[in-house]
Amino acid sequence: MSEHRALSELPFVDEHALAIDAPPERVWEALLASVPLGFEGRVSEGLAGVLGCEHPRSGGRRPLEPGSTFPGFAVAAAERPLRLSLEGRHRFSSYRLDFALDDLGDARTRLRASTWAAFPGHHGRAYRSAVIGTGGHVVAVRRMLAAVARRACREARALT
Repeated sequence: MSEHRALSELPFVDEHALAIDAPPERVWEALLASVPLGFEGRVSEGLAGVLGCEHPRSGGRRPLEPGSTFPGFAVAAAERPLRLSLEGRHRFSSYRLDFALDDLGDARTRLRASTWAAFPGHHGRAYRSAVIGTGGHVVAVRRMLAAVARRACREARALT
Protein backbone atom coordinates (compact mmCIF):
# COMPACT_ATOMS: atom_id res chain seq x y z
CA MET A 1 0.00 0.00 0.00
CA SER A 2 2.64 2.47 -1.00
CA GLU A 3 1.58 5.91 -2.21
CA HIS A 4 -1.04 6.18 0.57
CA ARG A 5 -1.06 9.48 2.41
CA ALA A 6 -1.33 9.84 6.15
CA LEU A 7 -5.04 9.78 6.95
CA SER A 8 -4.77 13.21 8.58
CA GLU A 9 -3.58 14.74 5.25
CA LEU A 10 -6.35 13.50 2.96
CA PRO A 11 -8.03 15.82 0.46
CA PHE A 12 -11.61 16.89 1.15
CA VAL A 13 -14.27 15.12 -0.97
CA ASP A 14 -17.64 16.37 0.29
CA GLU A 15 -19.97 17.03 3.20
CA HIS A 16 -23.65 16.17 3.67
CA ALA A 17 -25.90 17.25 6.53
CA LEU A 18 -29.35 16.48 7.87
CA ALA A 19 -31.36 18.17 10.63
CA ILE A 20 -32.93 15.58 12.92
CA ASP A 21 -35.83 16.05 15.33
CA ALA A 22 -34.04 14.41 18.25
CA PRO A 23 -31.55 15.61 20.88
CA PRO A 24 -27.81 15.03 20.37
CA GLU A 25 -27.63 12.08 22.83
CA ARG A 26 -30.35 10.21 20.88
CA VAL A 27 -28.66 10.97 17.56
CA TRP A 28 -25.33 9.82 18.99
CA GLU A 29 -26.78 6.48 20.12
CA ALA A 30 -28.49 6.04 16.75
CA LEU A 31 -25.24 6.86 14.93
CA LEU A 32 -23.27 4.25 16.87
CA ALA A 33 -25.93 1.62 16.20
CA SER A 34 -26.77 2.47 12.56
CA VAL A 35 -23.44 3.13 10.86
CA PRO A 36 -21.87 -0.32 11.19
CA LEU A 37 -25.10 -2.05 10.10
CA GLY A 38 -24.65 -0.72 6.58
CA PHE A 39 -21.22 -2.33 6.33
CA GLU A 40 -21.50 -5.60 8.23
CA GLY A 41 -22.27 -9.01 6.77
CA ARG A 42 -20.78 -11.53 4.37
CA VAL A 43 -21.22 -9.38 1.25
CA SER A 44 -19.38 -6.44 2.83
CA GLU A 45 -16.67 -8.73 4.18
CA GLY A 46 -16.24 -10.27 0.73
CA LEU A 47 -15.97 -6.87 -0.93
CA ALA A 48 -13.53 -5.70 1.75
CA GLY A 49 -11.42 -8.79 1.03
CA VAL A 50 -11.42 -8.19 -2.73
CA LEU A 51 -10.42 -4.54 -2.24
CA GLY A 52 -7.71 -5.53 0.24
CA CYS A 53 -9.16 -3.42 3.06
CA GLU A 54 -7.00 -2.96 6.10
CA HIS A 55 -10.07 -3.88 8.20
CA PRO A 56 -12.02 -6.61 6.38
CA ARG A 57 -14.16 -7.75 9.35
CA SER A 58 -16.01 -6.45 12.37
CA GLY A 59 -14.21 -6.47 15.67
CA GLY A 60 -13.86 -4.66 18.92
CA ARG A 61 -16.45 -3.41 21.34
CA ARG A 62 -20.01 -2.38 20.66
CA PRO A 63 -21.25 0.28 20.86
CA LEU A 64 -18.43 1.63 18.74
CA GLU A 65 -15.36 3.05 20.41
CA PRO A 66 -11.82 3.81 19.20
CA GLY A 67 -10.34 0.60 17.83
CA SER A 68 -13.69 -0.98 16.93
CA THR A 69 -13.83 -2.13 13.31
CA PHE A 70 -16.31 -3.15 10.65
CA PRO A 71 -15.61 -3.98 6.99
CA GLY A 72 -13.59 -1.14 5.49
CA PHE A 73 -13.37 1.02 8.60
CA ALA A 74 -11.86 1.46 12.04
CA VAL A 75 -13.09 3.93 14.63
CA ALA A 76 -10.32 6.52 14.99
CA ALA A 77 -12.12 8.81 17.46
CA ALA A 78 -15.40 8.91 19.34
CA GLU A 79 -16.18 12.06 21.33
CA ARG A 80 -19.65 11.61 22.81
CA PRO A 81 -21.97 13.20 21.58
CA LEU A 82 -19.98 15.45 19.27
CA ARG A 83 -17.86 13.53 16.78
CA LEU A 84 -17.25 10.06 15.36
CA SER A 85 -14.30 9.58 13.03
CA LEU A 86 -13.86 6.47 10.89
CA GLU A 87 -10.75 5.65 8.86
CA GLY A 88 -9.74 3.01 6.38
CA ARG A 89 -7.60 2.11 3.43
CA HIS A 90 -7.39 -0.46 0.68
CA ARG A 91 -5.53 -1.01 -2.59
CA PHE A 92 -7.12 1.97 -4.34
CA SER A 93 -7.83 4.53 -1.62
CA SER A 94 -7.16 5.90 1.84
CA TYR A 95 -10.21 7.56 3.41
CA ARG A 96 -11.78 9.13 6.45
CA LEU A 97 -15.46 9.66 7.25
CA ASP A 98 -16.16 12.18 10.01
CA PHE A 99 -19.57 12.60 11.63
CA ALA A 100 -20.22 15.77 13.62
CA LEU A 101 -23.31 16.54 15.71
CA ASP A 102 -24.44 20.14 16.18
CA ASP A 103 -27.00 20.87 18.91
CA LEU A 104 -29.67 23.07 17.28
CA GLY A 105 -31.66 23.47 20.51
CA ASP A 106 -35.28 22.47 21.05
CA ALA A 107 -34.28 18.76 20.95
CA ARG A 108 -32.95 19.05 17.38
CA THR A 109 -29.55 18.05 16.03
CA ARG A 110 -27.70 18.61 12.77
CA LEU A 111 -25.73 15.52 11.75
CA ARG A 112 -22.91 16.21 9.29
CA ALA A 113 -20.87 13.61 7.40
CA SER A 114 -17.58 14.78 5.85
CA THR A 115 -15.52 12.57 3.55
CA TRP A 116 -11.80 12.88 2.96
CA ALA A 117 -9.97 10.55 0.56
CA ALA A 118 -6.97 10.02 -1.68
CA PHE A 119 -7.04 7.78 -4.75
CA PRO A 120 -3.43 7.19 -5.82
CA GLY A 121 -2.35 5.96 -9.24
CA HIS A 122 -4.31 4.89 -12.31
CA HIS A 123 -6.31 2.28 -10.42
CA GLY A 124 -7.14 4.83 -7.73
CA ARG A 125 -8.43 7.30 -10.32
CA ALA A 126 -10.57 4.57 -11.87
CA TYR A 127 -11.90 3.62 -8.45
CA ARG A 128 -12.70 7.28 -7.69
CA SER A 129 -14.65 7.50 -10.94
CA ALA A 130 -16.61 4.37 -10.06
CA VAL A 131 -17.43 5.46 -6.49
CA ILE A 132 -17.48 9.26 -6.49
CA GLY A 133 -18.03 10.02 -10.17
CA THR A 134 -21.18 7.89 -10.47
CA GLY A 135 -22.83 9.51 -7.45
CA GLY A 136 -22.81 6.21 -5.56
CA HIS A 137 -20.95 7.77 -2.64
CA VAL A 138 -23.54 10.55 -2.31
CA VAL A 139 -26.40 8.04 -2.30
CA ALA A 140 -24.66 5.87 0.30
CA VAL A 141 -23.89 8.77 2.66
CA ARG A 142 -27.39 10.22 2.40
CA ARG A 143 -28.92 6.79 3.10
CA MET A 144 -26.66 6.45 6.12
CA LEU A 145 -27.75 9.85 7.47
CA ALA A 146 -31.41 9.00 6.85
CA ALA A 147 -31.04 5.67 8.68
CA VAL A 148 -29.54 7.46 11.69
CA ALA A 149 -32.37 10.01 11.61
CA ARG A 150 -35.08 7.33 11.48
CA ARG A 151 -33.58 5.45 14.39
CA ALA A 152 -33.00 8.59 16.50
CA CYS A 153 -36.54 9.87 15.92
CA ARG A 154 -38.06 6.47 16.67
CA GLU A 155 -36.09 6.24 19.93
CA ALA A 156 -36.89 9.85 20.88
CA ARG A 157 -40.61 9.22 20.36
CA ALA A 158 -40.44 6.01 22.41
CA LEU A 159 -39.08 8.00 25.37
CA THR A 160 -41.85 10.60 25.37
